[in-house]
Parts: sequence; C-alpha cells; structure tokens
Amino acid sequence: MGIDFDSTNLLAGMVGPENGLTPKEWRDASPSAANALKSFRKSYEAGDYGFPDLPFQTRLVKELQRHARQMQGSYDTVCLVGIGGSALGAWALDCALRGPHPVQKPFSKSHPRLVVLDNVDPDLVMAALEAMEPKKTVVVVIAKSGATAETVANFLLVREWLESKLGRKAAQRIVAVTSEDRGELKVLATNEGYSTFHIPGNVGGRFSVLSAVGLLPAALLGIDIAKLCRGAAEMTDACWKASLDKNIALRAALNHYLIWTGKNKPIQVAFPYSNRLWGVAFWFRQLWAESLGKARTRAGETVNIGQTPVAALGATDQHSQVQLYIEGPNDKVYTFWTVRRRSSPGRLPKQKLGVESMDYLAGQSLEKLLDAEQRSTAAALTENNRPNGCFALDRLDEAHLGAFLQLLEFKTAFVGELLNINAFDQEGVELGKRFTFGLMGRSGFDSYRERLADYEKRQNQARRMR
Repeated sequence: MGIDFDSTNLLAGMVGPENGLTPKEWRDASPSAANALKSFRKSYEAGDYGFPDLPFQTRLVKELQRHARQMQGSYDTVCLVGIGGSALGAWALDCALRGPHPVQKPFSKSHPRLVVLDNVDPDLVMAALEAMEPKKTVVVVIAKSGATAETVANFLLVREWLESKLGRKAAQRIVAVTSEDRGELKVLATNEGYSTFHIPGNVGGRFSVLSAVGLLPAALLGIDIAKLCRGAAEMTDACWKASLDKNIALRAALNHYLIWTGKNKPIQVAFPYSNRLWGVAFWFRQLWAESLGKARTRAGETVNIGQTPVAALGATDQHSQVQLYIEGPNDKVYTFWTVRRRSSPGRLPKQKLGVESMDYLAGQSLEKLLDAEQRSTAAALTENNRPNGCFALDRLDEAHLGAFLQLLEFKTAFVGELLNINAFDQEGVELGKRFTFGLMGRSGFDSYRERLADYEKRQNQARRMR
C-alpha cells in the first residue's frame, strides 16, 4: 500500500516567503508537531476519542459481514436514512469503490444501489420512495441519539412506506445504527425488533465512517470491509510514529497549520483528480469544517477560528474555479488528491482525422491527459505563488481508501491540537437544531421558539426601515 504527500509547492523556494514555508519556519515548528502528537495520544489513551480504534474491531466486521450474507439476494436497494456524518461516509465509500454516481452499472440483487436520504426536501424523499420497491429494499437508519429532526422525519415516512406494503414484516427490512445505551432510536429499535448495531460513545459522527455507520452500508453493498479496515489499521500504526518523515498525517497537519496560520490562508481547496474521490471530498469538507471551526480554545480564549474547506473536482473545475484560484485573492491553500494507477487508462483511438487540435491526442489516453491536467494546474498555481500540496494514492482499492480516510481523520485531530481547540465537539451546530425543535413544537424547546419569534420580529422591523 502506498500513499505519499508532496509538500514541495508549499515551500518558500517555490511560492515565495509570503506564501510558503522557509526551512527555518519548518525547523522551529517541528517541536510543536511532537507536542500535538503527545497531547492527542494522551487524550486517546484516556478514552476521550475512539476513532483510532475503529479499524481494529474485527468482531464487529465479522458480525456486519454475517448480517450482509444473511440478507444477500433479498434486496436491490440499500436506503440509508441519516444526515451529516451518518450519511457522507457511506456515500464516499460507495462512490470510491463501486464507481461515481450516477454512472454505476445497473442495479440488481447482485449489485444493489445506494439511495441516501440526507435531506428533508420533499422532492428528494418522495421521488426516492416512488423509485424503490419495498420488497427489494433494506433500510439502514443511522442516528447516535435518534433525536435528529431530519433523520426522524425521513425515517417516519420510510417506515410507513414499508409497513403499508409489508405489514409486520417491515421490521425485518430495517437495520438501526445508534448508541448502545441511550437515545430514542435505540428504544424504538428494541421495541420494534430491528437488527441493531452500535456507535461507540467516544466516536462522533464525522469520525465514524469506519464504525458500523459506514461499514454496515458498505457490507450490504458488497464492499470488502475487512480490507478497508486493514488499510486503515496500517495507517493508524503509522500515525502514532513520532518521526515526521514516517508519519504522513502529522507532516501534512504541520504543513497545513503553518500555511494556514502563518501565511494567512483561511481557505483550503480539496482538489481530487478522480471522480471516484468526489464523495470523499464532501466527506472531508464536513470533517474539516466541523472539527476546526471553533469559537474558543481549550483555555476558553475567544478565537473564532476556522479554515473554510472547498471541494473542487479536476479537471472539471479547471473550467469553473481555477480562474479565481490563479488571479483572485491569494487566500487559499490547495491539496490535490491523485491516483497513480487506475482501473482503465481510457485509451483514445489511434485514427487521425486531419484536424490538428484533435490528432495530437490520437493513441494517447484519458489517464495521461488527466495527469497532465493536474500537473499543469499545480504548475500554474505555483507560478502565481499559490501554495499547493498533493496526496498521491498508488491505486484506489479498499486498503488504500481505508488508509486515506484514517490519514485525513488523524490529520484533522493533529491540527486541532496545534490550534489548541477541541476538534471533537460541535456547539455551533446545536443552536440551529434547538430553534428547529422549537418551531416544530417539540416539548421542552418553547424558549427557543420564543427567541426565534423575537428574531423574526426584529427582522421585520429592519425590513420596514430600509
């Protein structure tokens, strides 16, 4: 297995000292990386954060594989009901290992499709119910507490849809992934007799892709989750190493922390040159934003810090975003994601048509062209003093994907330590949830409904004053 991180274009010698790192800056900051590793290791060993353990859950992997085998052949659709970290991981796994949506091969009982209900837009949900067959669908509902309004609402609809066609047998088509000892979904799953798998209490949603949250849907889709975890386990071992040369996650974390905070780059562009990694880019966007966008340090100092993650797709977004990246404000750092060996090179016809703008491509390949596009974009950014780095995967299979996901999670945790923030809470998300509960009439949230009414009153007054 091979994953590399090339930081050459993050250096001052390539993009200038205002935008890149000097040897002295790197040397002076290296001890802080060692401290970040020690600090995170201490918290992990205290049981605060559990994602590093997920690749080693061999018993869970076997249980999930057994469940998938027992259901095999009885469904052509896996309907995932969840949102945020409860949905993005499974979608990322599906796109990366079975092909990007919507160009996967036709679905069947031997090749089921994944339908993700991660929004409460009725146009999405009702269209999905019309497109699926209850007798050929297995529903996976994922929520740590079971109180997330969007997940609950969609599940109530899906549950009714199943029961209207299958009656009491509907419960046999539902699997719940939730907390083991708390939450309304756990209570419902027990009362209804759903098959249930659990999320560790010290694993948050955005770090849960290698728990049952991501592994159960993956197993039902036919993905080899044992290989996925083996790759992640190998990367986990590397991520505990103190050497920056051997610990790719720590090295990447220190590079990006220094570029972000020292060179004033408040935006990071995740730039995969692979449609299969497009889902991973959206998964990463949540991981980076929710983990590192924080109001206060651990010491309580108000900092309102965060680096905005942007997802761009190469070569598609060379024709929609790169103009901004080259000539717009120099406030971004770019991270390319590339794959060295693909399943097919996409060989172009050798025949020449007598048209110069076409004939030079004869006999070459899409793989070579995409590689040239990425290298050229990196060169253009560098010539304009825009710092950029590159993760390169030898190939895109279960082992490499598992390793890459685990690398990005460790990198995020290390940057959190360097910033002295808690990368694992998400207080900023909660207020909007409470306002929603108040608006929808949930008991105990009357004060939030009143606060929202006051906000809308002030909003109307502001409109009248324009």
